[in-house]
Amino acid sequence: MAHEPLGDIMPVRRRKRTISDYMSTRKNDYVTCAAVESARKIGNQWRLIVIRYLLERPMRFNELLRVACEIDTKTLSRVLKYLASEKIVQRQVLGTQPFTVRYALTDKGEQIRPIMQSLKAWGETWILGDTSLETRQKSSALAP
Repeated sequence: MAHEPLGDIMPVRRRKRTISDYMSTRKNDYVTCAAVESARKIGNQWRLIVIRYLLERPMRFNELLRVACEIDTKTLSRVLKYLASEKIVQRQVLGTQPFTVRYALTDKGEQIRPIMQSLKAWGETWILGDTSLETRQKSSALAP
């Protein structure tokens, strides 16, 4: 059975690259890979905001909705479901009728605390303060 030529065919579009495409499998790059993968799991703006408030204490859905000012209910619901599926947040059903649902960080989620503290310190230094490299170099040059 002979195949006929297909003629001019539109070039096939390459698929969109993902973080996995950029991660190396070499042992030396393991730390980088783990860092990139970790950032992918928790690095979304709303995920970080929800984790930040749950680091203070367990909260109900409406409490989170109030403290995370600009988040809408659909987004908060999606974020909580994702964090629960990653075992970062635990959904706790309290009582019977009417039942109350509270969200709390798991042990895995609590391990994010030092990361959040580091991000906070970095943000206070580089985002909220006078952050220009030139200003920092001048001030360190003036130090005794």
